[in-house]
Amino acid sequence: IFRWSTSSTYTTEGAAMNSGFATQRIKGTVQLDPVVDFKKGLELLRNEYPQRALGRLQRAFESDKHNAYYISFFGLSISRAQRKWEQASDLCEIAVKLKPTEIQFHLNLGEVYASAGLREKALDKLDEALKLFGEDARLKRARSKVENRRAPLLPFISREHFMNRKLGKLRHGIIKNWSK
Repeated sequence: IFRWSTSSTYTTEGAAMNSGFATQRIKGTVQLDPVVDFKKGLELLRNEYPQRALGRLQRAFESDKHNAYYISFFGLSISRAQRKWEQASDLCEIAVKLKPTEIQFHLNLGEVYASAGLREKALDKLDEALKLFGEDARLKRARSKVENRRAPLLPFISREHFMNRKLGKLRHGIIKNWSK
């Protein structure tokens, strides 16, 4: 049985109905549940609905501003939905500092930098994460998405040939050290 409550939320007998807000009935009152909001926000982000995810993730973030997961994914949703790169990168950097052992936070930060057009900064952060976590497949995949591949140094042999690979790594190291 549906009825309109005085608190402007839809409720059913015995439970709260999801009307855009994640709610939970506790002793007769309806309260927001940040975990449900967070999970639904992640699902919306995964399904390419960043505008809708933003509201959910913002509510989760506002309920616990010290939760590194809420901070990181809220930053990512700001990046995708509003293109506010500085705010998004600040949030993602905070999450990485709070919990540096979480690979996903490094991936989120790399995506924000790449979306902002800061390709070199994204590559640097992903390289740092690769050093920290080893050869993680997700980090390698993210790095290859960001990286614009340069032409092989020896175009008459394949890109995968060991000479092109070694020379390419050498070139990358020289460029990276030279730009500092």
